[in-house]
Amino acid sequence: MKLTKEDWPILIVSSLFDVKNDAGNRVRELEQALVSEQNCSVLRAYCYEDAANIVHSRADIGVIVIDWDIKREPMSKVLCGTPEALLKEIRTRNKSVPVCLLTDKAAQGNVSTELLGMLDEVLWKHVDTVDFLAGRIETLLLEYIKRINPVFFSTLVQYAEAYKYAWHTPGHMGGEGFLKSPAGIGMYKFFGENVFRADLSISVPELGSLLDHDGVVGDAERNSAKTFGADFTYYVLNGTSNANQIIWRSQAVRDDIAVVDRNCHKSLNYSMVITDIYPVYMQPRRNHLGIIGPCRLTEFSKSTIQKSIKKSTIIPDAKKAAVPVMSALTNSTYDGMCYNVSTIKEQLEKNVKNMHFDEAWYAYAKFHPIYENHFGMAETPHKQHPPIFCSQSTHKLLTAFSQSSMLHVKHGSHVEIDQTEMNESYMMHGSTSPQYSMIASLDVATKIMEDSGEILLADCIHDAVVLRQKIACIADEMKDNDSWFFSMWQPEKVEFEHTLVPFTQVPATYLSTTQEPWVLEAKNNWHGFDDIEDNFVMLDPIKLTITTPGLNTDGTYQRTGIPAMIVTDYLIRHGIVCEKTDYYSFLLLNSIGTTKAKQGTLLTALLKFKECYDHNMPMAVVFPDLVKQYPHAYKELGLRDHCDKIHAYYKEHNLLGKMHDAFEIIPNQIMKPSDAYQQVVKKNVEYVTLKELPNHVAAVMLVPYPPGIPILMGGEIVDSAAQPILDYLKTREAFENHFPGYESDIHGVERFEKGGHKYFKTLCVKA
Repeated sequence: MKLTKEDWPILIVSSLFDVKNDAGNRVRELEQALVSEQNCSVLRAYCYEDAANIVHSRADIGVIVIDWDIKREPMSKVLCGTPEALLKEIRTRNKSVPVCLLTDKAAQGNVSTELLGMLDEVLWKHVDTVDFLAGRIETLLLEYIKRINPVFFSTLVQYAEAYKYAWHTPGHMGGEGFLKSPAGIGMYKFFGENVFRADLSISVPELGSLLDHDGVVGDAERNSAKTFGADFTYYVLNGTSNANQIIWRSQAVRDDIAVVDRNCHKSLNYSMVITDIYPVYMQPRRNHLGIIGPCRLTEFSKSTIQKSIKKSTIIPDAKKAAVPVMSALTNSTYDGMCYNVSTIKEQLEKNVKNMHFDEAWYAYAKFHPIYENHFGMAETPHKQHPPIFCSQSTHKLLTAFSQSSMLHVKHGSHVEIDQTEMNESYMMHGSTSPQYSMIASLDVATKIMEDSGEILLADCIHDAVVLRQKIACIADEMKDNDSWFFSMWQPEKVEFEHTLVPFTQVPATYLSTTQEPWVLEAKNNWHGFDDIEDNFVMLDPIKLTITTPGLNTDGTYQRTGIPAMIVTDYLIRHGIVCEKTDYYSFLLLNSIGTTKAKQGTLLTALLKFKECYDHNMPMAVVFPDLVKQYPHAYKELGLRDHCDKIHAYYKEHNLLGKMHDAFEIIPNQIMKPSDAYQQVVKKNVEYVTLKELPNHVAAVMLVPYPPGIPILMGGEIVDSAAQPILDYLKTREAFENHFPGYESDIHGVERFEKGGHKYFKTLCVKA
């Protein structure tokens, strides 16, 4: 399907459409001329406030024509009750859409200079002909359409719409190959012709080279660098996992030392393997709810880093004086902790040669002042720093296609990254057959944020705050009625106008525009990190952690409780999928694509779960599939009974406490992660059960979900120091046997059944 000017409707704002006088005739004639003569589509709005609602809900408006002569409502009664107020609202949301004021010579003198400065044209109702007015509006529309698309996407569209005969890859030749088979036709009809026409080969010179960063693809990357605050940017088409590999392969070589956040994504652990480096770890905090917090500020100090290197049992003495080549820090953390990057720069300035911020879930921070100083590419008060690398999953919380990421580079204050040298690593990890639609999605995602980033983030943050307050208000209301509800992990009180005020009573506009309420501090310890440093880390307002009853903030268990996995399983059955589930909390992401309807559905589902729990609804009704699969375990239970049994098991076996203890230690290293992997390749490994695991060296990393960070790395030994890890794994294994159907995802663990019992096993280096 080819996009035409009809896909960008013209919004005419006038109360005269149904008025039978000369002015009404004029407006109707203009509408008719636009439709029949200019082949445009038209939307009507009968008042300024209706127009504001349309502008809020639709981003496809091509031109807006505002009638100056609509009857005015007092501003105290209607938010956008005047053309001035409507125009300001339009320009807040879209700075470039053409806006015309439809008036007459007599009224023009009443138009203020400020208003004229926000307009593209003033059209006179009764002086020029209707055809002329329609022609001027169409001209503005066509010029706007040309400006909408960014450089790469625009060129891709032009090429796809040229309908050239292709004698190059891919083999489906613009989709024709799919039309020769019933299965192919089904796929072709599902996705539509444009997907296949835009699936092109690197043989197309008009689109430039992703590997050489030239042509329009290079122009797109350079625009992304400018937009996201980098010195240069690469588009990465195999996700941030691949971006992390590119960064490390470009800066680290065998036997270098790197300082790594133990709370890092497994792709960074694999980066250690491919670069063959020696890792030393920064230990993240955890609170008693199991929520992952920031590494302590002292972890970034020169003395702590040198102490960790000196303590290492695998780094040769001859290398222990070396400056680490890289630091890697997860920002934000999985639970929404965002570091003050200025403070990190100050600490690490001379302690490492390069700084890497894995910002997979945080690509939007540049576009709202609430995140000031808390993202890697920020221009912070501390100006001295080594080169900084940021890997961002543009597809996760912005608008790119899945696996489409960006790698941003900022030169150091004294060291500049050679782009030609770094491109060797990029080409090593890049395909010579890139997916052009993914490149286009990165180009368009940049354009969206360049044009509307701040207002989109403002809406997103405000909606998240409103949802937070709504859940907290429901919880307060239920508590007053001696009942229960879910809670939000967020400040209970906020300083507002020099007074501590309950979170629910602080204006949402203040909470969604001010950083201070979200900055963690020791004196207002709602977060559970007792030794938190001031002005060091903030909670991202759009990362929503909902806690379930059963666990106190000091880690003690309540008499009854509701395990979070039961709640999220219920939500999944009702079409709501959460990002991460822990034992008594679950995480939701409020992105720029989240709608108020989606938030309303969430609240409805949580209230329905409460109703099912309070009435102890039969498990066969609430979770029919689980009961059908394991009738002996769950058929006779109600939902509350089921929650009580699992909660009692957690409590009796202290499962959460054991997980906490397992993550509080870093096991002793016997070999580098890369050496452990080489043992896998050489087949010098064997599967070992938990009973046999003591004194074995792990060949692969063990990563339990939740929370999704390693408790054991390849090359680390399960000796007496690692006993808490073994205790946790054994308790988890026993839990899964006691409650079938609740198997957790543990990367590095395989399960097998023997005598009706399920056992864990993992790959270890042969003794």
